[in-house]
Amino acid sequence: MSFLKATTLAVVLVSGMIGLDRVQAAGDLTTKPQRLPDLVMGSEQSDYSFTEKSYQLETGGSYRLKIISNGQKECAFQAPQFMQSIYLRKVEAGGIEVKAVMLTELEFEDAGQAEMFFVPIKPGRYSYFCKGLESKGMQGEFIVK
Repeated sequence: MSFLKATTLAVVLVSGMIGLDRVQAAGDLTTKPQRLPDLVMGSEQSDYSFTEKSYQLETGGSYRLKIISNGQKECAFQAPQFMQSIYLRKVEAGGIEVKAVMLTELEFEDAGQAEMFFVPIKPGRYSYFCKGLESKGMQGEFIVK
């Protein structure tokens, strides 16, 4: 028996023993997203702030997150590892719906907002930040369980 066939057989046997062949999700995971608190960039107290420093999420949950810039600072909002660990359903901004497989950055040059609709698929701790402004306080974390 070849190595590949033996490995495949072992995976099938182990997954059958622990019940992986019966794991299913019932229904559409993307419907009725839970609205998260808005993430607002900048405040009356500081141009360099986020209103939320942490979001607690669960894999398989459907979420919507509105990111709002008050225009005090330009911000290239990024969360690279997080974006690789979610199913991105869409982003709405300026009356436009963007449907893409992955998002790399939301750039706010002036006041504006964008809303992300997504489902986390991988647990972990993932930072989000305005590129280059992390040390000034424009950073936070998604915690996915």
